[in-house]
Amino acid sequence: RQLRARPSAGARLRTLRPLARYPHATGEARLGHPHPTTMGRNPKKAGKKAKAKGGGGGGERMKDVGADDSDFELEDGVTVVTGETDDEMDEDGSGREEDGVPARPAVWRPGIDGMDADEELEYDPSVYDCLHAWQLDWPCLSFDVMRDEMGDDRESFPHSLFAIAGTQADIPHKNHLTMMRLTRLKKTRRGGDKGAAEERKMDDDSDASDDSESDSEGNEGGVAPVNGPIIQVQKICHHGAVNRIRSCPTRPSLVATWGETGVVQVWDMSPQLTKLSMLTADAKDAGSAMNQVPQRTAPRHAFTGHADEGYALDWSPTVDARLVTGDNAGGIHVWEPMEGGRWNVDKNSVYSGHTSSVEDLQWSPAESQVFASAGADGYVCVWDARNKATPALKVKTHDTDVNVMSWNRVANCMLATGADDGGLRIWDLRMFSPSETKFVANFQFHRAPVTSVEWSRFDSAMLATASADHTVCIWDLAVERDAEEEAAAMAADDNAVAPDDLPPQLMFVHQGLKDPKELHWHHQIPGLVLTTAADGFNAFKAYNVGPGC
Repeated sequence: RQLRARPSAGARLRTLRPLARYPHATGEARLGHPHPTTMGRNPKKAGKKAKAKGGGGGGERMKDVGADDSDFELEDGVTVVTGETDDEMDEDGSGREEDGVPARPAVWRPGIDGMDADEELEYDPSVYDCLHAWQLDWPCLSFDVMRDEMGDDRESFPHSLFAIAGTQADIPHKNHLTMMRLTRLKKTRRGGDKGAAEERKMDDDSDASDDSESDSEGNEGGVAPVNGPIIQVQKICHHGAVNRIRSCPTRPSLVATWGETGVVQVWDMSPQLTKLSMLTADAKDAGSAMNQVPQRTAPRHAFTGHADEGYALDWSPTVDARLVTGDNAGGIHVWEPMEGGRWNVDKNSVYSGHTSSVEDLQWSPAESQVFASAGADGYVCVWDARNKATPALKVKTHDTDVNVMSWNRVANCMLATGADDGGLRIWDLRMFSPSETKFVANFQFHRAPVTSVEWSRFDSAMLATASADHTVCIWDLAVERDAEEEAAAMAADDNAVAPDDLPPQLMFVHQGLKDPKELHWHHQIPGLVLTTAADGFNAFKAYNVGPGC
């Protein structure tokens, strides 16, 4: 599970945009971190490389690339691969037409369909309402989205958000917790409809206003204007790599970490949150908030009673500051909050129900005394927190390790599990029984271990998964195959033929990441998904996911 990589040059935030001349972009942005690809496939020869020049990182953004751009340079060591021109495509016969008839695109399935040496995946920017990518100075195995006070059900761009991440540095003392504030996450989809044009005009007017303010500051010794997305960070030291990190849903500045040292710690990061909240989203504050030296601060509480290191960790959504943690030795501990900002957690009081490591834990969204655990022994246990001796239910859910699970916060009876064999299963807890293992749905689309799963809170039937096959998938369990609708859709020549084994519930596949480890929906911005991988973070919203789709 560990992520080990060389550090990048400070925190950077980039907007990924179409980089080719075709209506469906054929280029891919190579940023040293994830680039997106959709499931479409189109044989094309490798594009031309645009030279890049070096530069500083903090707060800068990718240069916009218009439809008429061909030769250009980007800042901060970014290399861009563009597609060929229409003339070049016609000359070598690798265009879209075959014998005068447009070739119908085919669905490319990761792990199943191969690629020739002169082929590349096609990035279709029209399928993303927004897509942004960034890196911190070290890769992060785990992160969490922090609840904020900017309101729920935020649909209008640009967006702002807070997140917390823990690093995986090469040397223990180099690790830290990074609190991030991302602002100006604009809509990157460039459609041709009137609404999109009006929204672009509004963005341009906003940028012009920002430019004017920044220019006036620059005349007084300020810095150059920044109109794109901005990332601002605050850091605190953390000895050892961070296996998992979670922000308390009732008190977001309260952060719990599972360390590779075998210690679980709770941190009060309210000073860092307050400082980030007071910064303005302009170039001056962006520059001052980048590449911060990690501050040394003591944790609010540290527990060394686990028999081994671990990864399982969850805050209760119903009891303020209540925590449950699980380790690789199969032990589980419940942390009871006390007055004075401490916790009562007894190292001799262990919930023992698994014969192998506890991989994930989830509190019930409705019952304050109920939580579930997933183990490498293939079992899921449902516990009554008042009974440590034995679980209330113990069900064999997979034949391999159960890596992750998610308890539906809207439809409380539904549980999702992801396994080491790539399997994704949906369970109805009303029919969850050790005597009869009966899942609601079973998907075997992923070709490698499922590393993360999470239900959305804006739609009870929608969830997202990440996998070691380098994909992030969005699923809608309410979708059923409709032969008439498929036939009508296939009347258009540019629609791909879906393979029979492709699940109709599969709504979207986000690719181009390197070994994604964890994902989270932003529960206050419906449809927005954030991910962490070996090569950085992504934030994206698929065009067919969220309100109004």
